[in-house]
Amino acid sequence: MPVVQQGSINTTALIVPDLYVQIVPPQVQLLNGVPTNILGVVGTAQWGPVNSPVILGSMQDYALQFGALQNRKYDMGTIVATAVLQGAANFRGVRVTDGTDVAASVIILTNCLTLTAKYTGTLGNTIVASTAPGSAANTSRITIGMPGRAPEVFDNIPGTGNALWVNIAAAINAGQNGLRGKSDLVVATAGVGVTAVAAASYTLASGTDGVTTITGATLIGLDTGTRTSMYALRGTGASIGVLADCDTSSTWTTQVAFGFSEGIYMIGVGPAGDTIANAVSTKASAGIDAYPFKLLHGDWILWADPVAGITRLVSPQGFSAGRLANLSPEQSSLNKPLFGIVGTQRSQVNQVYGAAELQALFQANIDLICNPIPAGNMFGARLGHNSSTNPVISGDNYTRMTNYIAYTLNAGMGRVVGKLQSIQPSDPVRREVSATLAAFLQAMVDEAMIDEYSVICDLTNNTPNRIALGYLQADVKVRYLSVIEKFLINMEGGQSVQVARQQTSAAA
Repeated sequence: MPVVQQGSINTTALIVPDLYVQIVPPQVQLLNGVPTNILGVVGTAQWGPVNSPVILGSMQDYALQFGALQNRKYDMGTIVATAVLQGAANFRGVRVTDGTDVAASVIILTNCLTLTAKYTGTLGNTIVASTAPGSAANTSRITIGMPGRAPEVFDNIPGTGNALWVNIAAAINAGQNGLRGKSDLVVATAGVGVTAVAAASYTLASGTDGVTTITGATLIGLDTGTRTSMYALRGTGASIGVLADCDTSSTWTTQVAFGFSEGIYMIGVGPAGDTIANAVSTKASAGIDAYPFKLLHGDWILWADPVAGITRLVSPQGFSAGRLANLSPEQSSLNKPLFGIVGTQRSQVNQVYGAAELQALFQANIDLICNPIPAGNMFGARLGHNSSTNPVISGDNYTRMTNYIAYTLNAGMGRVVGKLQSIQPSDPVRREVSATLAAFLQAMVDEAMIDEYSVICDLTNNTPNRIALGYLQADVKVRYLSVIEKFLINMEGGQSVQVARQQTSAAA
């Protein structure tokens, strides 16, 4: 009396008399949307892995993985911090260097033990190693510490002479037991020294961040072999991407291509203090007219840095990207308040954008953070557009909703490949596909995320010849909700105005 999965036995060739139970999977599969709140940030840091995306959920996570944010251009932490202020809480951070980064290190006693920081960067210069006799007799202890982290204590290490240092290195690199794993701060190398352990402390030194010659090309990176910089975001699920402070216009076309290939909404920026005329001219020269890329005008933001204790000029990218990450994909950043802004370069000198200036920027589809916005005297996005000049695809909502739907279908519908299809009108696979797509899109209608949709997957768009060649086609149309950008109120006032009131009949 076997119990089997449907399709695992040939039901037309059974020989043995028996009861056969086939488990049939649900005929209507359901799709769950892919996340739209993941923000990928590429920039410099003072600690952490290089060219390797790291999951972050808060500034505490950032400090643990990459150290403190830094008062310098191209700093990843600054982008993350300003995005967190907008409610963003799901990041993929990629640290970049210019190749000159060095890991801090120290040699203990005379060629007894070398400790090298696990990662390059200046944060490694704060690591302190302390040696002392162990808790048990005839043993030694070494404690590795870094500010903000729990100390790593390797105790009761046996041995004398050089064997002791070999054992200390093994404890640091491999751990001692299930409770005391290997060090997350340093790598140890035993030398040939035989000096006995004494109570002493040793501070690692000479670590550098590798940020002397960071350029736009550094932030773009390479897509061959081991992917670097921006390309390290491939496959991370990020729906929004930022190259920290990258105001180099020659990188914009590459960011567009990456946005198309990965379904990532790339947020770019012009140089600080840029003029409107130059911004429009630079965008035109760069040939940027595509929905995966949003260009922010180079009116940079004054922000109170809680680490440096000063108000400094930072890129508007983090504010814009953080707000988008904290919005459902059908929403636009237009007229949404932004938080943590002390001012902008223009607002600090009491210059308000005039209608002609806004028109020049918006005709080029260059977005802007300013105060006021239509909602009132607050800082916020003034346009809510990507860089495309095609009015039907230029909204933030088009980029994010299109990527959301496309990548949800891509993630969930691949299970259909390899199934069997017939030319009969009642083919179960086509019914399953139609029902699955319709269920997902109807849920979006119910949640007021789209206006309406249609799904066709039957013999009208799957002819016998196409079916015979192995094709299955589903035609899906989705109408998005429209973002109100221009609100027109017609008011007629005056002493001679005739006001018509609708007459209501008295209740019977």
